[in-house]
Amino acid sequence: MNIAEILSSYAQCALQDLGVSSTITVSAKPSLREALGDYQIDAIIPIAKQLRLPPRQLAEHVVEQMQTSEAVSQMVDEFSVAGAGFINIRLRTAWLVNAVSALANDPRLGVAIQPATHIVIDYSSPNVAKEMHVGHLRSTIIGDASVRTLTFLGHKVTRVNHIGDWGTQFGMLIAHLEEVDRKDLLSLSDLEGFYRDAKKRYDQDPIFSRRARNYVVKLQQGDDYCRKMWRQLVDISMQQNQQNYDRLGVSLTPADIRGESAYNAMLPVIVDDLLERHIAQEEQGAVVVYLDDYKNKQGEAMGVLIRKQDGGYLYTTTDIACAKYRYQTLHADRILYYVDARQHQHLMMAWAIVRKAGYVPERVSLEHHKFGMMLDKQGQPFKTREGGTIKLSELLTEAVSRATRLIEQKSPQITGPELTELATIIGIGAVKYADLSKNRTTDYIFDWDSMLSFEGNTAPYIQYAGARIRSLLDKAHQQGLEWQGGEGLCFTTGEERALVIAILQLEERLTLVARDGMPNIMCQYLYDLASLFSRFYAHLPILAHSDVDQRKSRLYLADITGRVLALGLSTLGIGLPERM
Repeated sequence: MNIAEILSSYAQCALQDLGVSSTITVSAKPSLREALGDYQIDAIIPIAKQLRLPPRQLAEHVVEQMQTSEAVSQMVDEFSVAGAGFINIRLRTAWLVNAVSALANDPRLGVAIQPATHIVIDYSSPNVAKEMHVGHLRSTIIGDASVRTLTFLGHKVTRVNHIGDWGTQFGMLIAHLEEVDRKDLLSLSDLEGFYRDAKKRYDQDPIFSRRARNYVVKLQQGDDYCRKMWRQLVDISMQQNQQNYDRLGVSLTPADIRGESAYNAMLPVIVDDLLERHIAQEEQGAVVVYLDDYKNKQGEAMGVLIRKQDGGYLYTTTDIACAKYRYQTLHADRILYYVDARQHQHLMMAWAIVRKAGYVPERVSLEHHKFGMMLDKQGQPFKTREGGTIKLSELLTEAVSRATRLIEQKSPQITGPELTELATIIGIGAVKYADLSKNRTTDYIFDWDSMLSFEGNTAPYIQYAGARIRSLLDKAHQQGLEWQGGEGLCFTTGEERALVIAILQLEERLTLVARDGMPNIMCQYLYDLASLFSRFYAHLPILAHSDVDQRKSRLYLADITGRVLALGLSTLGIGLPERM
């Protein structure tokens, strides 16, 4: 159930019945001031201005027209027009009771399955020959939350872990491997040191760097020796990455890996096609595409290199091939990329070529869901004390360790395997939620103390609310109390009413997350819901209430709240412990 969507459609119909036509979309949204109503519609003001009509008068006409509908009358208790033409809406209590009662036996908690589309989501994308570091966290968990949300809403989702398994670094590594004759790399930690040594040689030795670049071309051309060494480097990296994914509770698997190398055969075909159609041109042995929408400092069209003089290809060429493949082979209806903000212009220019060539039609959305950086308390990139990049595995180990100490302090009776499991759920959940709860387009401050706090908008706060609900329901079962079925519900207080409305807003929030790729919307919703439950729990008697119907109603509300919290957290890839 999407209350905002229902009210928006009623308002849109009212405008049509009044003969009002506008390009501005009417959308209802939850009211920011509870005293004014439950929902509000602001769009009447810009519509009136566009049509040169008195805004308040148009709003009053819309309200009058909406009230002629029987369906609206059953749903809405009161309309009011405020200010220049804001429409405030208060929902009917009987309608809310029926709506929340209908969730009793619904595993989807009222969330409708959307018409299925095929969505390809590109996320995580670690480097090969390096261990994953904290910089890979955001793409991995934000992308996974998007995958989980869109899948729950009924879409066909194809995960793509686009790994950097091609390019200059492999020529560099193969050249160094040949020199030191180390053909059996047994661990990623060994590979890390090996990479540093190879990079140092590449930066300082011109002869070595030329040989490395030559190996890149040989690798791209299918040389057997180079391919064998390359495969070994890739496999070692991916095994370690999968361990990180499993610890994070991320849904990526080896089957989702599709590296840059997978598009290798497409690259010469694409370049030849762009040349033949005069979209690209050859200049001094290299191939360039000029884009009129991008200008250099002299105001001239910028050139995008897609093949180098030595015959090697670039990231841009690969990204053109990626988009082409995802539409023409995978038949995607929508393509999402969770790549950091610094790559925005690069992607936009690659996609400009894709559109210019007609490889992906305009009806198929290409979306860069960019994100900011993780910073320390001083506002600097998050690094070790020595200035090195923090490995993701070390960050996760530290999170579980800190959660373990916290549980031992607060709940010393929890020990053994239960302590280990609980610390993992809380620690990993805290790290993920701290990131997911921030607007992905901005940088954010990484702070251990705040993310593991049981107060404020944190995972432990929400997890604790869920655990408290389970404890309450367990006590009710022990006392032989029943509440299932959602029959005979009665709500008499503001706390109950506010909780019911929040419960019924689950689909609205999921829809926004799916549309915008913003999991912080779900985080804020879960925090608000947990806060409303805490107020409900603190102010109203539940198990001790003398009225049987009131007791059943409040237990039912607690039950549904717990289910919504669990479902919402699951879309973020975060667990809900049995007890805390």
